[in-house]
Parts: sequence; structure tokens; C-alpha cells
Amino acid sequence: MAKDFLKKYIPSQEELKSNKSLAFLHKFIHDPNLWHSNRHSISGAFAVGLFIAWVPVPFQMVLAAIFAIIFRVNLPISIALVWFTNPLTMPPMFYAAYRFGLWVLNQQSAIESFEFSYVWLEQSLSLVWQPFLLGCFIIGIFTSFTSYLLVRILWRYKVVTRWKNRKR
Repeated sequence: MAKDFLKKYIPSQEELKSNKSLAFLHKFIHDPNLWHSNRHSISGAFAVGLFIAWVPVPFQMVLAAIFAIIFRVNLPISIALVWFTNPLTMPPMFYAAYRFGLWVLNQQSAIESFEFSYVWLEQSLSLVWQPFLLGCFIIGIFTSFTSYLLVRILWRYKVVTRWKNRKR
């Protein structure tokens, strides 16, 4: 059932091959391991996708595709999971990462007030980049590792349950 659900919502191999932003990856996209739906490939895709989701850069989908190819995990799921960070979720996620980074570094917030302007951003970025990036990195590693283990455990549970049902 999980495979059917994933196949319904994840882009097909042909759709990704026709995507112009991924054109430079065409020679790598033909690897069949990037399209398998097995425990290793799906759990690895969750790890890659959710780690990249915490990397605060533009073009996260391209970065997820590159890492999926390097680690030979399911490419469509890796790409889809970076949409965990979207315009609605980014502000609370990245603020939480900043606060977590402050806590890890045992620092107080250096920002006293927020102003929505380029000048404020330019001046404040030098104060917040270290705790922000540290928080993103640690939370990214944690969500990556946790999702990898959780998918493997759930997949194993489903297989064992199916085998028990077959024996009955």
C-alpha cells in the first residue's frame, strides 16, 4: 500500500528526465537504483531529503538530486522531501534552528528588534549566522538519522506483519 501511495504522488522517471533544471544530471538519472522502492532506497531517500531540507540555500531540489545520486537512493522521494521547507514552514523552522543554535552555543540573542528591510538583514546577518547554521546542521542530522531509522523500522514491521498474515 505504501508503494502505491508513493507511486501516485511522486514524479515518474520520465517527468524528472524532462525537467530542464535537472538536465545536467541526465547521464546519472538512468541508474536503476535511483528508482527502486525498497527499504534501503526509501529510508536513504528520507535521510537525504530531510537533511537537505534543513540546508538554508536556494535550489534545494538540485542539491537533493545530487546527494541521491551519490548515495544511490530513491531520487523522486529525496527531491520531494525537500518541500518540507516551503514558504509557510521556513520562518518557524529556521527561527527554531537559530534558537537551538543559541542554546547549543550557550549564547543570548544578539538581535533586539526585527525590522523587515534589507539594511536590517545585512547588519543582523553577521550576528546570527553561526548559531543559525549550527542549529540547521544539528537538526538536519537529527531529522535525517531519525527518519532513516523510523522508515527502516516501519518497513520491517510491515514485512513481518505480512508474513504473519500469510502464515495464518
